[in-house]
Amino acid sequence: MQSFLDPAILFFVFGLLAGALRSNLEIPPQIARFLSLYLLMALGLKGGFALHQSGLTMDVAVSLGCALLLATVVPLLGYHLLKRFLSGYDAAAIAATYGSVSAVTFITTVQYLDNHNLPYGGHMAAAMALMESPAIIMAVLLANMVRQREKEQSLAAESRTVRNTPLGRILHESVTDGAQLVLLGAMVIGIVTGQSGHDAMQPFAGDLFKGMLAFFLLDMGLNAARNMGELKGKSPWLLAYGLIGPLFHAGLALGLCVLLDIPAGNGALLMVLAASASYIAVPAVVRHAIPEANPSLYIGMSLGLTFPFNILVGIPMYVGVAHRVLS
Repeated sequence: MQSFLDPAILFFVFGLLAGALRSNLEIPPQIARFLSLYLLMALGLKGGFALHQSGLTMDVAVSLGCALLLATVVPLLGYHLLKRFLSGYDAAAIAATYGSVSAVTFITTVQYLDNHNLPYGGHMAAAMALMESPAIIMAVLLANMVRQREKEQSLAAESRTVRNTPLGRILHESVTDGAQLVLLGAMVIGIVTGQSGHDAMQPFAGDLFKGMLAFFLLDMGLNAARNMGELKGKSPWLLAYGLIGPLFHAGLALGLCVLLDIPAGNGALLMVLAASASYIAVPAVVRHAIPEANPSLYIGMSLGLTFPFNILVGIPMYVGVAHRVLS
C-alpha cells in the first residue's frame, strides 16, 4: 500500500481512471516528448555522477554483461513461444517489444528505490541503454527469415517482390535514436563533470525530477487506458504472455543475480528491465521494419497490459523479492 501512496503512482492511477471515463483530458504530444527527454537526461546525469564516483569496477562489468545476456535471451525465448499461436511477423514484433525495455518503468523504479533509501549503482542506466537495441536487431533478422521462407514456399514468387529490411538501416536507427542519445550523452557529461556538475545540475536533475515524473505518468495512464481497448477479443494465451512473461523474465534476471552475486538494488533494476516492455522505441522501428505485424498487438500488450501491471504491482514485487533473496 505504501507504493500506491506515492504521488507519481497516484497520478498514473488518476490517468487510468480519466482515460477509462473517456475524459478529454490530454497532454499535448510535444509536452509529453519534452517530459520523456527530460527524464532520460536527468537519469543519465544521475548515472554519470554515480559512475564518476565509483569508477568502472568488476561489479559494473558483471551487471552490464547480465543486461546484454538478458536482452538476447528474452526475445529469443519469446519468439519461439509466440510463433506457436501467432504469425512469424507478429511473434518477432512482440518478442522485440518484450526483449527491449521501458525507460519510464526503469525511472519509476529508481524513484521507488530512492524513496525507500535502497542503494543501487548509477551504472544501471547504462544497462538500460544497452538493452534497447539487441531485441530490435534480432526481430528484424527473424522477420527477414520469415520473408525468405515465404518467398521460397510461394509458387508465385517470381511475380512479386519480397524485400528484406536492410539491417544496416535498422542498426543506424537503433543507435541514433534521439532518446537513447540523450541518455548516453547525459551520462557522459555526468562522468566528465563529476561532483561540480552534480552541484550545478541538482535543481534541474534532482529537485524537479519527482514532479516531472508524476506529470509524465499522468500522460502514461491516459495512454494505457486508451490502449486497453486494443486487447478486446485477443487470444487468452496472448494476454497470459503479457502478464506471465514479465514474471518469468524477472525470474531469469533474479537467477543470474544469485549466480553472480549481484547486489540487491542492482538486481531489482535488472529484474525490472527484464520484465518491462518497450512501447516507444521498438514500436517506432518495428512499424517500418516489420509492416506485416499488427501494431494493435505489440503496442496494446505493452502499453495496455504490461506497463500498468509493472507500475502498480511489478515494481514493489521485484524490489521486495530482490532484497529478500539477494541481501
